[in-house]
Amino acid sequence: MSLDQPRADVKPVVNHLAPTIDAFLGGALTVSQPAKGYRAGLDAVLLGAAVAPGSRSVLDLGCGVGTAGLVALSQRSDRTALLAERDPDLVALAVANLAANGFANRARVALVDVTARGVERKAAGLLPDAFDTVIANPPFFSAGQGTLATDPGRAGARHMPADALDLWVKAAATSVCNGGETIFVLPATLLGVVLASFAVRFGAITALPLVPRPDAPASRVLVRGVKGSRAPLTLLASRALHGAAGHDFAPEFEAILRGTGRLDW
Repeated sequence: MSLDQPRADVKPVVNHLAPTIDAFLGGALTVSQPAKGYRAGLDAVLLGAAVAPGSRSVLDLGCGVGTAGLVALSQRSDRTALLAERDPDLVALAVANLAANGFANRARVALVDVTARGVERKAAGLLPDAFDTVIANPPFFSAGQGTLATDPGRAGARHMPADALDLWVKAAATSVCNGGETIFVLPATLLGVVLASFAVRFGAITALPLVPRPDAPASRVLVRGVKGSRAPLTLLASRALHGAAGHDFAPEFEAILRGTGRLDW
């Protein structure tokens, strides 16, 4: 399920010791990312495209090479962003990606662990009540679950202690402003866990299950909460990424991947 949309002037680097340069949003964005290990794809694009049109400041927790933040920045010219990442190598790539896509004047990258103490997050720029939107694609296996990747970068991006997800939600709730939104994308198997964590800190929680094909079980879920709201939970109908046959994306998702649409939910 490759999302890279190649164009003539973007040629992937084949040396596995160097990053590849991949095109997203129909070539509107170019992203340098490790040739091996965890690589940004569908989740990152959907996460960035899920930010509300009126949101003017975004915090991307665990940004990796910055793909979701780049997508969010591409949606409006006056939007600003802070990208937070704990891996120095990925931070360097995220900084380069902001510059390569012309966003260096509207965004920066902070080297910080999302699960660090509040004073450390604050020192890195993750200020309380400071962002209209906080987005995150956290590591999605609890320790001891799933298959641990052999590449350290991929393993770090996919695995974390069982109680760490709540720390991510806590960090998001601290950083987002009153009335602002927090959006997580996760495997559908973690819906119960993330809803329990969101319910303590947010209202107007909305869950959007995504299925690979019509009538298939959900594979991933987007969850949004609003700080300070008391509105009840809304569980939206599932949306299929593909049709019943073939590999083409459904029109809604094709538009998002081509950079001509956003996720309306």
